[in-house]
Amino acid sequence: MAMGVNPVILQIVGYQNSGKTTLMCQLIEEATRHNLRVGTMKHHGHGGKPDSASLNKDSDKHYAAGAVASAVEGAGVLQLTAQLNQDDPEGLLAVLQAMPLDLILIEGYKHWPYPKVVLLKNQQDEKLLEQVNHTIAVVSLEERPQMTTYPVFLRGDEEQLLLWLVSYIRRQQHA
Repeated sequence: MAMGVNPVILQIVGYQNSGKTTLMCQLIEEATRHNLRVGTMKHHGHGGKPDSASLNKDSDKHYAAGAVASAVEGAGVLQLTAQLNQDDPEGLLAVLQAMPLDLILIEGYKHWPYPKVVLLKNQQDEKLLEQVNHTIAVVSLEERPQMTTYPVFLRGDEEQLLLWLVSYIRRQQHA
C-alpha cells in the first residue's frame, strides 16, 4: 500500500526528556499495524556530527518499533552519510521522500514547517506553543484546559492519541 510519492510528514517536538522518542516508537508501531510504511528522521541534539555511539540509540528504537528507514542528522550529516545543508528541510527530507513510504515521522526540528504534535511536561513548557507553528495536537503530562485550536491528550491516554493520529494520517493521505 506504500505510495512513496507524497508521504505524510509529521513532526514530534518537545523539550528534552518530554517523551518524544517514546511517542515516536508508539506511533511507528501503531502505523505499522495499519500497514503504513514508516520512515523516521531525528535531529542529533548533542551538537556536531552523529557518531556511532549516538546512532545506536533512538534510530535503533525506531527500527525496533517497525520503521523501514531511520535517519539521524547532526551538523548537516545524515546517518545515510549524505552531506546536506542542515538548514534546508527539503534537502534533508528528499532522501526519505524518495523511498516508498506512507509516513515520515520527524523527531525535533521545532521550526520546520510541517504539522506538529507538541509534547509538554509542565506549565513552563507551554511557551513552546508560542515558538512553533503548524501545531495539530498537544500531549501533556498535566491536566490543562482544552485548547480550542487543537486537541490536547494526556500522557497515559496514548490509545486515544494514537487512534487520532492514525486517523489524521489517513485523512492527509486522501487530501
